[in-house]
Amino acid sequence: MTTDRLAIRRPELKGKAFVLAAPERGRTVVRAASREALALGVHPGTAVADARAIYPTLEVLAEKPGWGDKLLYRLAEWSLRYTPYAAPDPPSGLVLDISGCPHLWGGERPYLKAVLAELGAKGYRVRAAIADTIGAAWALARYGEEDGCIVGAGGQREALLSLPPSALRLEAPVLEGLQKLGFRQIRQFIDMPLPTLRRRFGEGLLRRLGQALGTEQEPFTPVQPRVPYEEQLPCLEPISTRKGIEIALQHLLDRLCQRLSREGRGLRKAVFSGLRVDGKTVQISIGTGRASHNPEHLFRLFVLKIPSFEPAMGIELFTLEGLLVEKVHSPQEQLWHRSGDPAAVAELLDRVEAKVGAGHIHRYLPQEHHWPERSIRPAESLDEQSDTAWPDAPRPLHVLPKPEPIEVMVPLPDYPPVHFRHQGKIIQVAKADGPERIEQEWWLQTGPPRDYYCVEDPSGARYWLFRLGLYGNGEPRWFLHGFFP
Repeated sequence: MTTDRLAIRRPELKGKAFVLAAPERGRTVVRAASREALALGVHPGTAVADARAIYPTLEVLAEKPGWGDKLLYRLAEWSLRYTPYAAPDPPSGLVLDISGCPHLWGGERPYLKAVLAELGAKGYRVRAAIADTIGAAWALARYGEEDGCIVGAGGQREALLSLPPSALRLEAPVLEGLQKLGFRQIRQFIDMPLPTLRRRFGEGLLRRLGQALGTEQEPFTPVQPRVPYEEQLPCLEPISTRKGIEIALQHLLDRLCQRLSREGRGLRKAVFSGLRVDGKTVQISIGTGRASHNPEHLFRLFVLKIPSFEPAMGIELFTLEGLLVEKVHSPQEQLWHRSGDPAAVAELLDRVEAKVGAGHIHRYLPQEHHWPERSIRPAESLDEQSDTAWPDAPRPLHVLPKPEPIEVMVPLPDYPPVHFRHQGKIIQVAKADGPERIEQEWWLQTGPPRDYYCVEDPSGARYWLFRLGLYGNGEPRWFLHGFFP
């Protein structure tokens, strides 16, 4: 079985015309388009400038390098719930070996419907086909007239006859040669002598034809299911004391950390759970800012939460599971390019977060967006780095998540305010610097620019203001966006 990914819908983009775009030969072109965009005549390969000129409301999303391949690999991993053998087929397909699986869903047709329905519910637009060979299923999923085609055993030859030569995954020079000779369908050359085809078009045509018909093997490398990082400790007698729970936790941590150390990996998230004699499960979890396989450090994080671990009449089975496991960076690497022991800093932050609660310690990295509220993103770990540099222009330490409207008294046209009103309080402006103009990204949305000013009141408090729009072109609005220390 093969499936073809054409586009993915974000929740906020459902029902809208949008495309994925990327640079190509000095211009930005469409790589994938939603149903609505295709209905407007915007197809892959169209220049974004041409599409936006005709349809100004078209949503354009930048395609990140390597994003498509990573997504396909994750989809292949997700497909393991339907078959033990699934592989990505770049740039837009999945290949599933479903031998022995459809009967669990009541047959091939219900099986195919279940897969397509689940992908459709996640926002994917998919075409799929089932056949004896990868080549035949690939061809029918992309060029077959029937969506969700199922070819009977040994029927791939008949199914391929009416398809164009491009359905055989041939290289461009071979397709051009077939087109020059007037071959528009596979039926026109499939029965020609093999030496004639080899002499005229090379081994590539014969190999692809054989793979589609099943006379030649095609390599298939499925993704490997993720190995669960889990250790269990059954108890001869129910454990209900804190000391007994700590001994069990220490034993499980030692076993799991030994395995992680051998593999060069560490825990980022872990859960310690216990199955009680009454059938209920209790658990506590921890998170780390940096992957760690240090059992002492992880034990100290868990110990802080053991008071909430309720054994009741006793626990019969303890389980320690690594929910998120990452590669451990070498000790020589420095945290944020500074001197010191990065592991010690990470462990200190983990202990602080365990005491104050999760979600109170954050680290941010820059990302390539113009507007300040979009120009940063939370880092997933202390080791994560960004390819984008922080802006050279001064930025406030405290940026409001949403700019707050203010009323201003301002000389025209481009002077900073004389004073402004915020939350009913009038603030006089003693000093000001600016403006710094920040435009919107044209590929995300269109609208007026922002002119930012750094202003200071008589007491020395500094504010970050901006004017949205230009005088003489409607009525601009003013906002407070942050505070400087």
